[in-house]
Amino acid sequence: MSWAERDAAVVWHGFTQMASYLENEPIVVDRAEGRELIDVDGKRYLDAISSLWVNTLGHRVPELDAALTDQLGKVAHSTMLGNGNTVVVELAEALAEVVPVDEPHFLFASDGAAAVEQALKIAFQFFTNQGVMNRTRYLAFGGAYHGDTVGSLSLGAGGFGTDVFDPLRFPVLRAPDYADPDCYRTAAAMVDDHGDTLAAVVLEPLVQGAAGMAMSPPDGLDELAQACARHGVLVIADEVATGFGRTGTLFACEQAGLSPDLLCIGKGLTGGYLPMSATVASRRVYDAFLGEDLSERTFYHGHSYSGSALAAAVALRHLQLLSEWSVLDNVRARSEQLAKALDAGVAAKPTVADVRLRGLMGGVELAPPADDLRWGRRVCAAAVRNGVLLRPLSDVVVLMPPLTTTASEIERIVSVLAEAIDEVTSGVSERSERTNVKRAPGHGQPPKAAHP
Repeated sequence: MSWAERDAAVVWHGFTQMASYLENEPIVVDRAEGRELIDVDGKRYLDAISSLWVNTLGHRVPELDAALTDQLGKVAHSTMLGNGNTVVVELAEALAEVVPVDEPHFLFASDGAAAVEQALKIAFQFFTNQGVMNRTRYLAFGGAYHGDTVGSLSLGAGGFGTDVFDPLRFPVLRAPDYADPDCYRTAAAMVDDHGDTLAAVVLEPLVQGAAGMAMSPPDGLDELAQACARHGVLVIADEVATGFGRTGTLFACEQAGLSPDLLCIGKGLTGGYLPMSATVASRRVYDAFLGEDLSERTFYHGHSYSGSALAAAVALRHLQLLSEWSVLDNVRARSEQLAKALDAGVAAKPTVADVRLRGLMGGVELAPPADDLRWGRRVCAAAVRNGVLLRPLSDVVVLMPPLTTTASEIERIVSVLAEAIDEVTSGVSERSERTNVKRAPGHGQPPKAAHP
């Protein structure tokens, strides 16, 4: 029995139809070196999706490996419920110096959805702790994806086959998606109309990753922030995907000029080594939970592995390496190179509708002449056969290489992608009437059909 067969016999993969799992020729990874994954047959694949957007510096980074083994010599994990741990304190202190949140406090969790779920509960209780009982609603945007727990799923705009869970989702106010250049201003007007019932506005700064790398409009966010301030509505920034250098600054909020009340971070926090996320609360929010011991103002929420010492140790060293290695400089340089390469070798193809890129967070939207051709899936499969691991969001091919990616690796990614597009779309000389007009750069909004 092959490794893939053994896998299918006992493992249930998320966002994967297991009946066709083996037909799609999955990679079974055995080990990794640098930015390459190596399967059980010894074949190498450039990890151009950063292992679902979490890997930042590459695999088997000696400094991160050492941080883990050093921490193992102390303690792997101890509960953070009512007690502390030195390395978690050190991590929080280091993060407090760089997050775009005023006088932050950190509530740790394991993944992005949990961080968002915590933020929702914190925003709600922030008001009830002050005797305000009618702030029970949230405003989110079209195209949004904030995770797959029930609360975060409710914030999301659907897709990914999650309609089956609609009876479990709570309703939210829905602003337009990022394809609308006035989406922020519309959201601001919605806050003016409904501010007295809103607990928070939830947004993804700069890029909606799971929406196919939809780029936010350049204007209007300040008006939304001002509307929230006028009505006392909290702002929750979901930087699970955009945080830790992915867009060219440590946090996307820096470029957006936003200082949120609550910030959700995850994915790249540990450089892709261990599951860890955090909900970051401003001092104003945190203070609303202070009161007598065991009082109703206490935030009765926590996880067994919240603040894992192992994860904290590697996250702390990872944060240091981002600075020591000048990783953000490389992100900006490689982003400029990638933009030029895509413009020269991919964007002009008649089968490409749009190319979107911010930092090292990009997507190439294909333009199939008919529905159900699964061009995104097929193009990525062709790229994998040629040693570059890519994954689609419907017909958007996601480009998300590690932040330490080299110039030669960028060339390799674009070359393999261009060849894969040509292979899959061979014979298609022009778009159908339905797809023959390119979308405005940065604002494509494809249907969602696969996990980010």
